[in-house]
Parts: sequence; C-alpha cells; structure tokens
Amino acid sequence: MKANAFKAALAEGRPQIGLWQALASPYTAEICAGAGFDWLLIDGEHAPNDLPLILSHLQAVAAYEAEAVVRAPVGDPVLIKQLLDIGARSLLIPMVESAAQAELLVRATRYPPAGIRGVGSAIGRASQWNRTPGYLHKAQEEICLLLQVESISGLEAIVDIAATDGVDGVFIGPSDLAAALGYLGDPGHAEVQKAIESGIGQIRDAGKAAGILIADEALARRYLELGASFVAVGTDVTILACGAEALARRFKSTDAAPAAGPKQVY
Repeated sequence: MKANAFKAALAEGRPQIGLWQALASPYTAEICAGAGFDWLLIDGEHAPNDLPLILSHLQAVAAYEAEAVVRAPVGDPVLIKQLLDIGARSLLIPMVESAAQAELLVRATRYPPAGIRGVGSAIGRASQWNRTPGYLHKAQEEICLLLQVESISGLEAIVDIAATDGVDGVFIGPSDLAAALGYLGDPGHAEVQKAIESGIGQIRDAGKAAGILIADEALARRYLELGASFVAVGTDVTILACGAEALARRFKSTDAAPAAGPKQVY
C-alpha cells in the first residue's frame, strides 16, 4: 500500500497547504494537482460532485504528489463506505457536533470487528480489486479522518471530538461558524476570530491536527502561526472568477479595483 504522506505530515505537525476544488472538473483538479500544493479538497458538500465525478477526480489526481481529500456531503456510514471503496483515503466530514458522532465516523472507516465498514474489496478501486496484499488488514493505517466543526454545539464539544481515538484532525468551518455565532457572511469578525483561535488551541492541546479554509492571506498565515497544520488557502472557483474579472476590468474599464470588503473564506 502506498503510504499516506499527508496523514504522516499531520501526525508530525508539518504544515500542509491546500487548495479547494469546487469547479467539479477533474481536468481542473489535475491542473491544480501539479501546482505544488500538499493537498486538494474535492468538495462533495457544496460543489456539484457526485460519486462518479469524485472517482474521476481521484483518478485525475492520482499521478501527482498532492493528497486528494474528499469532503462528503454528510457523515453517512454508507456514503463513507462508497468513498473509501472508490479509493478516497483522506476524508473530511462536515457538521460534526459530538464525541459520539465522531466515534461513529471512526467506526465507519474500519472493517469489523473494529468498525462497521462493509467488506467489498474485490470490486473496489481502493484495494486495486484485491491486488493489494493485506489490504483488508492494513487499510485503516493509511486512512486519514478529518472532522469538521462549524456550529456552537460542535465548538462546545471540540475537545472531546478531537480526543476521539482514530480522528486525525479537526477542521474549523469559518463560514458556518460565523453564521452560528450571529455574524453571517463575516468570518473576519472579532468574535468569530476569537472562537477560531480558541478552537485551534484546543485541537492542538488534544494532540490532533487543526485545519481551516481561508482565502485571506493574512489570516491564513495567522492560523499557521497559531499551529494550524492543514490550511486551504483558496479555491479553484475564486482563482478563476477573480482572474477573469481582473482581466476583463483591465480592458473594459478605467475604474479602480473594487474596494476590499469583509475577509472572505473562499
């Protein structure tokens, strides 16, 4: 089995810089996979990526060093089983709010008797269709499970979630957290930032990796300074949209660049 270098880096506390993939295009993912990022997030929650399209992303990224992290739309053990079987080995699960939920998600990534993952390796890409010796017994060693905290309940339980055996890291979702705290659309608000910084510290104190997505470079560097070790610093959508807008503006308008608004996650 190929070692999961991303998982190993998180365990060692080495920062991993990532880029979000939301354009639902394996071709775009392959372009980004060779750009020098440590990991790419294939988004199945907010981007229009279904299971076959996620598989195409995994195939496109496989030839590169960047780790493909798949965000499931929901923490459903059946869906997790399907994602693992098609070859996803690093997962980000949204809206985790308790240690009990975290424990269930860990079990969903393990075969019995340690868990509840169904055994279908003979027809699964993950095991190379049973061509990987010892896959059933060794698979969990290379699975990286990241849980996303983005609600008040999740924030209150963040220590217990992070402390759950089998959880490799906890990702703070700034957009939903900002909304939950009463600052919809303003993740840069002082109260939101206070909660994020406190959360990063709590995750680290529990001995786990802390992660976040933030397109604001100053904030991204601030989180890295605080010890966050898997930080996504932008999205393919924003890179394309902002680049296209800037190019059009240079040729179509004499107006100055638009004034900076609130700090943006994406």
